[in-house]
Amino acid sequence: MNPVLLIVDDEPTIRELIGLTVGPLGFEVREAGTLAEARQAFDESQLDLILTDLRLPDGDGMTVVEESASLRRPPAVAVITAYGTPESAVEAMRVGAYDYLSKPIDTNRLRSLVQHGLRLTQAAGPEPNELGSELVGQSPAMQAVRSQAARVAHSEAPVLITGESGTGKELVAQSIHRISTRARHPFVPVNCAAIPEHLIESELFGYRKGAFTGASMDKKGLFQEAEGGTLFLDEVGDLGASVQANLLRALQERAIRPLGATREVPVDVRIVAATNKDLEEEVETGRFREDLFYRLDVLQVHLPPLREHPEDIPEIASALLARRHRRRDDPPPPVLSPGALEKLRSMPLRGNVRELENVLERAISLSDEDTIPPERICGGRERPCEEREAGDHPAGTDAGGFQLDQHLADIERSLIREAMEATSGNKTEAATRLGVSLRSLRYRIQKLGME
Repeated sequence: MNPVLLIVDDEPTIRELIGLTVGPLGFEVREAGTLAEARQAFDESQLDLILTDLRLPDGDGMTVVEESASLRRPPAVAVITAYGTPESAVEAMRVGAYDYLSKPIDTNRLRSLVQHGLRLTQAAGPEPNELGSELVGQSPAMQAVRSQAARVAHSEAPVLITGESGTGKELVAQSIHRISTRARHPFVPVNCAAIPEHLIESELFGYRKGAFTGASMDKKGLFQEAEGGTLFLDEVGDLGASVQANLLRALQERAIRPLGATREVPVDVRIVAATNKDLEEEVETGRFREDLFYRLDVLQVHLPPLREHPEDIPEIASALLARRHRRRDDPPPPVLSPGALEKLRSMPLRGNVRELENVLERAISLSDEDTIPPERICGGRERPCEEREAGDHPAGTDAGGFQLDQHLADIERSLIREAMEATSGNKTEAATRLGVSLRSLRYRIQKLGME
């Protein structure tokens, strides 16, 4: 049985163009010129897809979006908007439309849009527990995160993930991509804060040969690398003004212009952005474009700081330990003693999950036991564990006429270097020679800058 597409538009020529374009794709086409006729089609047909104009003689397409969502088997809905007025389309996506199409209608874009809409109707809706083992925690706060992520996963609208640094925004973005209809295509992350401002534009949009000194060949940008998939823009609030303008155009027109190119290149990419900044405040101060903010903030997922759901720390810590020991040659992960768990719960962990991971990394590197005791849990602004256990002398002070810590570090480097040379770089054998665990050796090599 062919899928049924309802076209709602008061212009017969638009309905005819759409029908002629999608008919060869296997759709059975229904037409409605008014809101009343659309409602009648709701009662008469089992619809798979609706394409509606936002302006109708007796109402608007927003009503079509909202009322179709209450049908027994809701169809996927996309909206048609006049050129240069994408704000209404963004609002329609907030209330449930999966995508939009601008006039004048591009037939290639139309084909892509209806095919994607059909995939959405054929895919089962995601459940919060499908988001993978990374988003762990049974607190109401984490259940809300999983629910939000599952809700936005099968939309095409941009998503803005907010939260403090270290809360796991990229994990949420990966989870959304993994259960979306774009899962078979690339997930391309980019940290906007880590790329110099003069390079970010060429990284995102690519360039043509000869566009600038050193451009010896064409290079695809990250938009093109993510074709068909998801482009994750981490720390999007750190983008400069010129890149913000080009990103806005890419979102509106679904096309980019590589540096040095004479024409735009269409792209099929979903944008998921993340920020630890208050973008509304950035808009008020003029550091972030208001129009870009509203295009990115169509759907939102907020990640709470760890201090707001400390009851999840044991489960998150266990997941982090298990993830660190996924390789076959790793020993079984150690477990946290009750005292260690209690100490973790009492720590401020201002760096959130990222700081928790660092604390655990230090603890298992310093511990040779299968169970991590509470005295190995330290981090943040505290002194390292070994320093606190060594005595009251602060690190680097003169305890006996010379720099004791520096002298001991030099001896340790020398012993590790000898052991590594004697075992041809085999860390496992070197750890055995030195009488320490492999975890402890790895930590000491990193701490002493011997990587």
